[in-house]
Amino acid sequence: MSKDKYIVILGAGESGIGTALLAKKKGYNVFVSDNGKIKKKYKDVLLNTEIEFEENTHTIERVLQADVVMKSPGIPDRISLIQHILKKGIPVISEIEFAAKYTDATIIGITGSNGKTTTTMMLYQILKTAGLNVCEGGNIGDSFAGQVAFKKYDNFVLELSSFQLDGIVNFAPHIAILTNITPDHLDRYENNFENYITSKFRITMNQTTDDYLIYDADDIEIKNWLKKHKTKAQLIPFSIHKKVTKGAFLKDNKITIILKNKPFTMSLATLAVQGNHNVKNTMAASLAATLMKVRKETIRESMENFEGAPHRLEKVLKIRGVQFINDSKATNINATYYALDSMHNPTVWIVGGEDKGNDYMELMPLVREKVKAIVCLGVDNSKIIETYRSVMPIIVETKGAEEAVKVAHKLAEKGDVVLLSPACASFDLFKNYEDRGNQFKEAILKL
Repeated sequence: MSKDKYIVILGAGESGIGTALLAKKKGYNVFVSDNGKIKKKYKDVLLNTEIEFEENTHTIERVLQADVVMKSPGIPDRISLIQHILKKGIPVISEIEFAAKYTDATIIGITGSNGKTTTTMMLYQILKTAGLNVCEGGNIGDSFAGQVAFKKYDNFVLELSSFQLDGIVNFAPHIAILTNITPDHLDRYENNFENYITSKFRITMNQTTDDYLIYDADDIEIKNWLKKHKTKAQLIPFSIHKKVTKGAFLKDNKITIILKNKPFTMSLATLAVQGNHNVKNTMAASLAATLMKVRKETIRESMENFEGAPHRLEKVLKIRGVQFINDSKATNINATYYALDSMHNPTVWIVGGEDKGNDYMELMPLVREKVKAIVCLGVDNSKIIETYRSVMPIIVETKGAEEAVKVAHKLAEKGDVVLLSPACASFDLFKNYEDRGNQFKEAILKL
């Protein structure tokens, strides 16, 4: 790569720093620009590697000199700086697009509104247990680009958000997994659900007939898209409601996997994580592992020992017969639907945060059946209260994790569950969903 190839990286977070390191290694002239303050750990990396950077501003003149711009996923396309760049004809790509050019590893890409983190972790554990030289990355853990820069891997399991997929041009995973599609992040897609759906399906746009698309055959949005559009990839469905001739299905409380090889089954009773959503995640990960020629015994063993993702239906502690569960990662209605659906005991539900235009009526049947009291955790809880006041005798508003946990603990009785499953973003009271989940766990330990 010629030294005069100039890349500007917008955003000095995990993906931005990883891209900067890979770009420098490949001979680019690198400039990192962040409109906010750069975290010390990332600034130290830039200083130690002598990569030019700026913080608390974007110098438009310098940015517009770029041959290519890598935009961090948190930056919307609609801001004026991105529009200036695009008008000048400068390519704007994601870290995923940039890094994929510099590895010949087999890539498995996983996207979806819910379940992508768990499925990524499941598949990584299976492949690792099988002895493959594999790395997980993308929207989880260390950046894809940073790992491409410094270590040789034969396989990558990448969790991919819609924002990352928006910035691809030629990226094509050998195996793509689409867990489900429900309304989310619509503020980034002009409040148009179709735009969001299109974004998710970008994961398959460059796949060939040698590649695979594993998808939820029960998901109405996925089925509708596949009826109207074509992908060159081989389609591998999974379903908990119907039998499929190729893929995975549920029958007699057993998962059956059918591909080219002899079918094999896994009993739901032996799986480490429960609930229909985790059955589907297990199906998706197991299908991908089977395509990677992993032995069925290894797949079974991995799924029996899987510990689950932090902040996703994470059992924290049982206090005097009350089980506390941290589901802070449930930032939309669909994720909370899965959580409530998997509850088998009377539930004190902690809900609320920064609303994404939620329709809480979708949860009404489960609330009627499962929930004994609601604890609101948010700045504005009016929609939640208005939706459930007629069916829920106890609704309490709180302004912090510690207060919410104390109130929920008082409302719960032996045999009950206290479930934090907010169905909302966290930014009204917390840094992110991890911060919300960690504060929840810390508050439980103080009881």
